[in-house]
Amino acid sequence: MNENKRTANQSTVGELIDKLMKAYRLDGKLKEIDVIESWGEMMGIAVANRTKNIQIRNKTLFLTMDSAVMRDELSYGKTVIIERVNQKAGFEIINDVFFG
Repeated sequence: MNENKRTANQSTVGELIDKLMKAYRLDGKLKEIDVIESWGEMMGIAVANRTKNIQIRNKTLFLTMDSAVMRDELSYGKTVIIERVNQKAGFEIINDVFFG
């Protein structure tokens, strides 16, 4: 008998971690961090360089920009930002963008 074989009620470490993340509601927070870390990749280096702070709270993406011109331009493309962020997350992580 092989001692290394799993039985039907055993899980892999990855499956256990996923269950813990969901149980403690941390899976969404990890996606938020992933989205924030990927901001430059999603929006381009010019936008990333002008973005000073990014936060996600209550399904709203809060952006602090150091350029009024860039902030105005991005405000016209809110739907594109929402689509890109949600696509990166794999689910609807935001439904609004606020520029500060």
